[in-house]
Amino acid sequence: MKRKNNTKRNVIILACACLGIIIGAAYMFFFSALLVGNDTKYVYIDNDDTIDSVYTKLSEFSSKGTQMTGFKMLVNNSKYADNIRTGRYAVRPGEGSFVVFRHLKNGLQTPVNLVVPSVRTVDRLAAEFSKKLMLDSATIYHALADEATCQKYGYDTATIAAMFIPNTYDIYWNVSTEKLLDRMHKECKRFWNAERKEKAQAMKLSPVEVSTLASIIDEETANDGEKPMVAGMYYNRLMLRNAEYPNGMPLQADPTIKFAWKRFDLKRIYNNLLYIKSPYNTYKNPGLPPGPIRIPSIAGIDAVLNHVHHDYIYMCAKEDFSGTHNFARTYQEHLQNAKRYSQALNQRGIK
Repeated sequence: MKRKNNTKRNVIILACACLGIIIGAAYMFFFSALLVGNDTKYVYIDNDDTIDSVYTKLSEFSSKGTQMTGFKMLVNNSKYADNIRTGRYAVRPGEGSFVVFRHLKNGLQTPVNLVVPSVRTVDRLAAEFSKKLMLDSATIYHALADEATCQKYGYDTATIAAMFIPNTYDIYWNVSTEKLLDRMHKECKRFWNAERKEKAQAMKLSPVEVSTLASIIDEETANDGEKPMVAGMYYNRLMLRNAEYPNGMPLQADPTIKFAWKRFDLKRIYNNLLYIKSPYNTYKNPGLPPGPIRIPSIAGIDAVLNHVHHDYIYMCAKEDFSGTHNFARTYQEHLQNAKRYSQALNQRGIK
Protein backbone atom coordinates (compact mmCIF):
# COMPACT_ATOMS: atom_id res chain seq x y z
CA MET A 1 0.00 0.00 0.00
CA LYS A 2 2.83 2.31 0.92
CA ARG A 3 4.60 1.54 -2.34
CA LYS A 4 1.41 2.27 -4.29
CA ASN A 5 1.04 5.64 -2.56
CA ASN A 6 4.65 6.53 -3.37
CA THR A 7 4.09 5.69 -7.01
CA LYS A 8 0.97 7.85 -7.11
CA ARG A 9 2.85 10.68 -5.44
CA ASN A 10 5.72 10.40 -7.92
CA VAL A 11 3.27 10.49 -10.82
CA ILE A 12 1.68 13.65 -9.41
CA ILE A 13 5.08 15.25 -8.90
CA LEU A 14 6.11 14.33 -12.45
CA ALA A 15 2.84 15.67 -13.84
CA CYS A 16 3.26 18.92 -11.93
CA ALA A 17 6.82 19.22 -13.14
CA CYS A 18 5.73 18.67 -16.74
CA LEU A 19 2.93 21.19 -16.32
CA GLY A 20 5.38 23.67 -14.86
CA ILE A 21 7.71 23.16 -17.80
CA ILE A 22 4.83 23.66 -20.24
CA ILE A 23 3.65 26.81 -18.45
CA GLY A 24 7.21 28.13 -18.30
CA ALA A 25 7.76 27.43 -21.98
CA ALA A 26 4.43 29.01 -22.89
CA TYR A 27 5.31 32.10 -20.88
CA MET A 28 8.78 32.30 -22.41
CA PHE A 29 7.51 31.91 -25.97
CA PHE A 30 4.28 33.91 -25.81
CA PHE A 31 4.18 36.21 -22.80
CA SER A 32 7.69 37.32 -21.89
CA ALA A 33 8.63 40.77 -23.21
CA LEU A 34 9.28 40.86 -26.94
CA LEU A 35 10.79 44.33 -26.80
CA VAL A 36 14.34 44.98 -25.75
CA GLY A 37 14.57 48.25 -23.83
CA ASN A 38 12.16 50.47 -21.94
CA ASP A 39 10.82 52.65 -24.76
CA THR A 40 7.76 51.91 -26.88
CA LYS A 41 8.67 51.12 -30.47
CA TYR A 42 6.47 51.20 -33.56
CA VAL A 43 6.29 48.79 -36.46
CA TYR A 44 4.91 50.12 -39.75
CA ILE A 45 3.22 47.58 -42.00
CA ASP A 46 2.49 48.79 -45.53
CA ASN A 47 0.97 47.32 -48.68
CA ASP A 48 4.26 45.80 -49.85
CA ASP A 49 4.94 43.83 -46.68
CA THR A 50 5.00 40.03 -46.64
CA ILE A 51 5.13 37.81 -43.59
CA ASP A 52 8.92 37.62 -43.98
CA SER A 53 9.28 41.40 -43.94
CA VAL A 54 6.99 41.56 -40.90
CA TYR A 55 9.34 39.11 -39.16
CA THR A 56 12.30 41.28 -40.12
CA LYS A 57 10.71 44.46 -38.79
CA LEU A 58 9.79 42.83 -35.48
CA SER A 59 13.22 41.23 -35.14
CA GLU A 60 14.74 44.73 -35.06
CA PHE A 61 13.08 45.24 -31.69
CA SER A 62 13.98 41.88 -30.15
CA SER A 63 17.28 40.11 -29.58
CA LYS A 64 15.58 37.09 -28.03
CA GLY A 65 14.91 34.34 -30.53
CA THR A 66 12.39 32.59 -28.27
CA GLN A 67 9.89 35.43 -28.49
CA MET A 68 10.12 35.58 -32.28
CA THR A 69 9.74 31.79 -32.34
CA GLY A 70 6.55 32.18 -30.34
CA PHE A 71 5.28 34.85 -32.74
CA LYS A 72 6.00 32.59 -35.72
CA MET A 73 4.18 29.71 -34.05
CA LEU A 74 1.11 31.92 -33.68
CA VAL A 75 1.36 32.94 -37.33
CA ASN A 76 1.67 29.31 -38.48
CA ASN A 77 -1.51 28.42 -36.62
CA SER A 78 -3.52 31.30 -38.08
CA LYS A 79 -4.34 32.90 -41.43
CA TYR A 80 -2.41 36.07 -40.67
CA ALA A 81 0.23 35.47 -43.34
CA ASP A 82 -2.51 35.67 -45.98
CA ASN A 83 -4.29 38.63 -44.36
CA ILE A 84 -1.58 41.07 -43.35
CA ARG A 85 -3.16 44.37 -42.26
CA THR A 86 -1.39 47.64 -42.87
CA GLY A 87 -0.93 50.13 -40.08
CA ARG A 88 1.26 51.55 -37.34
CA TYR A 89 1.45 49.24 -34.37
CA ALA A 90 2.94 49.95 -30.95
CA VAL A 91 5.24 47.40 -29.33
CA ARG A 92 5.33 48.35 -25.67
CA PRO A 93 7.73 47.28 -22.91
CA GLY A 94 6.47 44.14 -21.21
CA GLU A 95 4.23 43.00 -24.07
CA GLY A 96 4.83 39.45 -25.24
CA SER A 97 4.54 37.99 -28.71
CA PHE A 98 0.93 36.95 -28.06
CA VAL A 99 -0.21 40.54 -27.41
CA VAL A 100 1.80 41.90 -30.35
CA PHE A 101 0.43 39.20 -32.64
CA ARG A 102 -3.14 39.94 -31.55
CA HIS A 103 -2.69 43.63 -32.32
CA LEU A 104 -1.27 42.99 -35.79
CA LYS A 105 -3.78 40.28 -36.63
CA ASN A 106 -6.80 42.37 -35.57
CA GLY A 107 -5.52 45.65 -36.96
CA LEU A 108 -5.38 47.31 -33.53
CA GLN A 109 -3.31 50.30 -34.57
CA THR A 110 -1.90 53.19 -32.59
CA PRO A 111 -2.74 56.52 -34.31
CA VAL A 112 -0.11 59.09 -35.23
CA ASN A 113 -0.17 62.71 -34.08
CA LEU A 114 -0.74 64.43 -37.41
CA VAL A 115 0.20 68.10 -37.31
CA VAL A 116 -1.46 70.41 -39.84
CA PRO A 117 1.25 73.02 -40.35
CA SER A 118 0.74 76.62 -41.45
CA VAL A 119 2.67 76.29 -44.70
CA ARG A 120 2.48 78.43 -47.82
CA THR A 121 1.38 75.98 -50.50
CA VAL A 122 -0.70 72.82 -50.75
CA ASP A 123 2.19 70.91 -52.28
CA ARG A 124 4.20 71.72 -49.15
CA LEU A 125 1.24 70.59 -47.05
CA ALA A 126 1.11 67.32 -48.98
CA ALA A 127 4.83 66.81 -48.42
CA GLU A 128 4.46 67.37 -44.66
CA PHE A 129 1.51 64.95 -44.46
CA SER A 130 3.43 62.25 -46.33
CA LYS A 131 6.14 62.32 -43.64
CA LYS A 132 3.60 61.09 -41.07
CA LEU A 133 1.26 58.94 -43.19
CA MET A 134 1.48 55.93 -45.48
CA LEU A 135 0.21 58.15 -48.32
CA ASP A 136 2.80 59.66 -50.65
CA SER A 137 2.86 63.39 -51.27
CA ALA A 138 1.92 63.09 -54.95
CA THR A 139 -1.31 61.26 -54.09
CA ILE A 140 -2.32 63.90 -51.54
CA TYR A 141 -1.40 66.80 -53.82
CA HIS A 142 -3.30 65.30 -56.76
CA ALA A 143 -6.47 65.25 -54.64
CA LEU A 144 -5.98 68.85 -53.50
CA ALA A 145 -5.37 69.97 -57.09
CA ASP A 146 -8.48 68.21 -58.39
CA GLU A 147 -11.50 70.49 -58.83
CA ALA A 148 -14.04 67.69 -58.40
CA THR A 149 -12.47 66.60 -55.11
CA CYS A 150 -12.37 70.17 -53.81
CA GLN A 151 -15.98 70.80 -54.83
CA LYS A 152 -17.06 67.74 -52.86
CA TYR A 153 -16.11 69.62 -49.72
CA GLY A 154 -17.43 73.01 -50.83
CA TYR A 155 -14.16 74.53 -52.04
CA ASP A 156 -12.15 74.94 -55.22
CA THR A 157 -8.43 74.52 -55.83
CA ALA A 158 -7.79 78.14 -54.82
CA THR A 159 -9.71 77.96 -51.54
CA ILE A 160 -9.09 74.36 -50.39
CA ALA A 161 -6.30 75.60 -48.10
CA ALA A 162 -9.02 77.15 -45.91
CA MET A 163 -10.30 73.67 -45.01
CA PHE A 164 -7.15 72.84 -43.03
CA ILE A 165 -7.03 74.13 -39.47
CA PRO A 166 -3.51 74.02 -38.01
CA ASN A 167 -3.67 71.72 -35.04
CA THR A 168 -2.63 68.22 -33.97
CA TYR A 169 -4.99 65.35 -34.75
CA ASP A 170 -4.91 61.64 -33.87
CA ILE A 171 -5.27 59.76 -37.14
CA TYR A 172 -4.33 56.31 -38.40
CA TRP A 173 -1.09 56.04 -40.36
CA ASN A 174 -2.71 54.02 -43.17
CA VAL A 175 -5.64 56.42 -43.64
CA SER A 176 -6.89 56.76 -47.22
CA THR A 177 -6.84 60.11 -49.02
CA GLU A 178 -10.62 60.29 -48.92
CA LYS A 179 -10.82 59.58 -45.20
CA LEU A 180 -8.02 62.05 -44.52
CA LEU A 181 -9.91 64.83 -46.31
CA ASP A 182 -13.18 63.76 -44.67
CA ARG A 183 -11.51 64.14 -41.29
CA MET A 184 -10.05 67.56 -42.15
CA HIS A 185 -13.46 68.72 -43.37
CA LYS A 186 -15.07 67.52 -40.15
CA GLU A 187 -12.47 69.31 -38.03
CA CYS A 188 -12.93 72.50 -40.05
CA LYS A 189 -16.71 72.43 -39.49
CA ARG A 190 -16.09 71.89 -35.79
CA PHE A 191 -13.68 74.82 -35.67
CA TRP A 192 -16.18 77.14 -37.35
CA ASN A 193 -18.60 77.06 -34.47
CA ALA A 194 -21.61 79.35 -34.08
CA GLU A 195 -19.60 82.07 -32.36
CA ARG A 196 -16.97 82.30 -35.11
CA LYS A 197 -19.63 82.20 -37.83
CA GLU A 198 -21.56 85.01 -36.17
CA LYS A 199 -18.44 87.17 -36.00
CA ALA A 200 -17.70 86.51 -39.68
CA GLN A 201 -21.27 87.41 -40.65
CA ALA A 202 -21.04 90.64 -38.67
CA MET A 203 -17.99 91.51 -40.77
CA LYS A 204 -19.89 90.54 -43.94
CA LEU A 205 -17.27 87.90 -44.68
CA SER A 206 -17.53 84.16 -45.28
CA PRO A 207 -15.31 81.72 -43.36
CA VAL A 208 -13.20 81.29 -46.51
CA GLU A 209 -12.79 85.06 -46.84
CA VAL A 210 -11.80 85.30 -43.19
CA SER A 211 -9.23 82.55 -43.74
CA THR A 212 -7.93 84.31 -46.84
CA LEU A 213 -7.46 87.57 -44.96
CA ALA A 214 -5.93 85.65 -42.04
CA SER A 215 -3.35 84.10 -44.36
CA ILE A 216 -2.20 87.59 -45.34
CA ILE A 217 -2.02 88.63 -41.68
CA ASP A 218 0.10 85.56 -40.90
CA GLU A 219 2.52 86.51 -43.66
CA GLU A 220 2.72 90.11 -42.49
CA THR A 221 3.67 89.34 -38.90
CA ALA A 222 4.62 86.42 -36.68
CA ASN A 223 3.70 88.51 -33.65
CA ASP A 224 0.34 87.10 -32.52
CA GLY A 225 -0.22 90.10 -30.24
CA GLU A 226 -0.08 92.51 -33.18
CA LYS A 227 -2.19 90.44 -35.56
CA PRO A 228 -5.58 91.93 -34.50
CA MET A 229 -4.14 95.41 -35.16
CA VAL A 230 -2.90 94.41 -38.62
CA ALA A 231 -6.20 92.68 -39.33
CA GLY A 232 -8.06 95.89 -38.46
CA MET A 233 -5.93 97.86 -40.92
CA TYR A 234 -6.58 95.44 -43.80
CA TYR A 235 -10.27 95.22 -42.94
CA ASN A 236 -10.47 99.02 -43.11
CA ARG A 237 -9.03 98.89 -46.62
CA LEU A 238 -11.39 96.12 -47.63
CA MET A 239 -14.43 98.06 -46.45
CA LEU A 240 -13.31 101.53 -47.58
CA ARG A 241 -15.59 103.13 -50.16
CA ASN A 242 -15.08 106.68 -51.41
CA ALA A 243 -14.69 108.65 -54.63
CA GLU A 244 -11.13 107.43 -55.08
CA TYR A 245 -11.97 103.81 -54.31
CA PRO A 246 -15.57 103.10 -55.32
CA ASN A 247 -14.88 99.34 -55.26
CA GLY A 248 -12.83 99.41 -52.11
CA MET A 249 -9.21 100.29 -51.55
CA PRO A 250 -6.78 97.68 -52.90
CA LEU A 251 -5.23 95.69 -50.07
CA GLN A 252 -1.75 96.34 -51.49
CA ALA A 253 -0.42 93.41 -49.46
CA ASP A 254 3.20 92.59 -50.26
CA PRO A 255 2.82 88.90 -49.28
CA THR A 256 0.32 88.40 -52.12
CA ILE A 257 2.96 89.64 -54.58
CA LYS A 258 5.42 87.07 -53.25
CA PHE A 259 2.73 84.42 -53.66
CA ALA A 260 1.95 85.51 -57.21
CA TRP A 261 5.61 85.25 -58.17
CA LYS A 262 6.14 82.15 -55.96
CA ARG A 263 9.21 83.96 -54.63
CA PHE A 264 8.83 83.65 -50.90
CA ASP A 265 12.41 84.64 -50.18
CA LEU A 266 11.93 88.25 -51.32
CA LYS A 267 13.01 90.78 -48.70
CA ARG A 268 11.91 93.88 -50.59
CA ILE A 269 9.07 94.44 -53.04
CA TYR A 270 10.18 96.75 -55.84
CA ASN A 271 7.80 98.54 -58.21
CA ASN A 272 8.68 96.29 -61.15
CA LEU A 273 7.25 93.32 -59.22
CA LEU A 274 3.86 95.01 -58.85
CA TYR A 275 2.86 94.63 -62.49
CA ILE A 276 2.51 90.86 -62.55
CA LYS A 277 -0.76 89.73 -64.13
CA SER A 278 -2.20 87.57 -61.42
CA PRO A 279 -5.47 87.46 -59.47
CA TYR A 280 -3.23 87.46 -56.39
CA ASN A 281 -1.84 90.90 -57.23
CA THR A 282 -3.64 92.97 -54.60
CA TYR A 283 -2.00 96.14 -55.88
CA LYS A 284 -3.96 95.86 -59.13
CA ASN A 285 -7.07 93.94 -58.07
CA PRO A 286 -9.42 95.30 -55.40
CA GLY A 287 -10.73 93.00 -52.71
CA LEU A 288 -9.35 89.72 -51.47
CA PRO A 289 -7.27 87.35 -53.59
CA PRO A 290 -8.98 84.14 -54.84
CA GLY A 291 -7.98 82.16 -51.77
CA PRO A 292 -5.51 81.85 -48.88
CA ILE A 293 -1.84 82.43 -49.64
CA ARG A 294 -0.92 79.92 -46.94
CA ILE A 295 -2.66 77.61 -44.49
CA PRO A 296 -3.93 80.27 -42.08
CA SER A 297 -3.12 79.86 -38.41
CA ILE A 298 -5.78 79.78 -35.71
CA ALA A 299 -4.21 82.94 -34.26
CA GLY A 300 -4.55 84.62 -37.66
CA ILE A 301 -8.19 83.60 -38.10
CA ASP A 302 -9.14 84.73 -34.62
CA ALA A 303 -7.20 87.97 -35.14
CA VAL A 304 -9.45 88.77 -38.11
CA LEU A 305 -12.62 87.85 -36.21
CA ASN A 306 -11.50 89.90 -33.21
CA HIS A 307 -9.71 92.68 -35.09
CA VAL A 308 -8.94 95.99 -33.42
CA HIS A 309 -11.32 98.75 -34.46
CA HIS A 310 -9.28 101.78 -35.47
CA ASP A 311 -9.01 104.19 -38.40
CA TYR A 312 -5.55 103.28 -39.73
CA ILE A 313 -5.33 102.36 -43.41
CA TYR A 314 -1.56 102.20 -43.84
CA MET A 315 1.21 100.28 -42.14
CA CYS A 316 4.91 99.74 -42.64
CA ALA A 317 7.41 97.49 -40.91
CA LYS A 318 9.27 99.24 -38.13
CA GLU A 319 12.81 100.32 -38.85
CA ASP A 320 14.06 98.51 -35.73
CA PHE A 321 13.29 95.12 -37.39
CA SER A 322 11.28 94.06 -34.36
CA GLY A 323 8.74 92.34 -36.58
CA THR A 324 6.06 94.87 -35.67
CA HIS A 325 4.68 97.83 -37.63
CA ASN A 326 4.12 101.57 -37.67
CA PHE A 327 0.52 102.46 -38.54
CA ALA A 328 -0.71 105.61 -40.26
CA ARG A 329 -3.99 107.31 -41.07
CA THR A 330 -2.72 109.39 -44.00
CA TYR A 331 -0.58 108.59 -46.98
CA GLN A 332 1.89 111.38 -46.10
CA GLU A 333 2.41 109.90 -42.65
CA HIS A 334 2.85 106.49 -44.23
CA LEU A 335 5.52 107.82 -46.61
CA GLN A 336 7.55 109.02 -43.63
CA ASN A 337 7.32 105.58 -42.02
CA ALA A 338 8.26 103.89 -45.29
CA LYS A 339 11.24 106.21 -45.74
CA ARG A 340 12.65 105.28 -42.34
CA TYR A 341 12.22 101.58 -43.04
CA SER A 342 13.81 101.86 -46.49
CA GLN A 343 16.82 103.65 -45.00
CA ALA A 344 17.17 100.89 -42.41
CA LEU A 345 17.13 98.26 -45.18
CA ASN A 346 19.78 100.15 -47.13
CA GLN A 347 21.99 100.45 -44.04
CA ARG A 348 21.86 96.69 -43.62
CA GLY A 349 22.46 96.05 -47.31
CA ILE A 350 19.14 94.19 -47.69
CA LYS A 351 18.04 94.07 -51.31
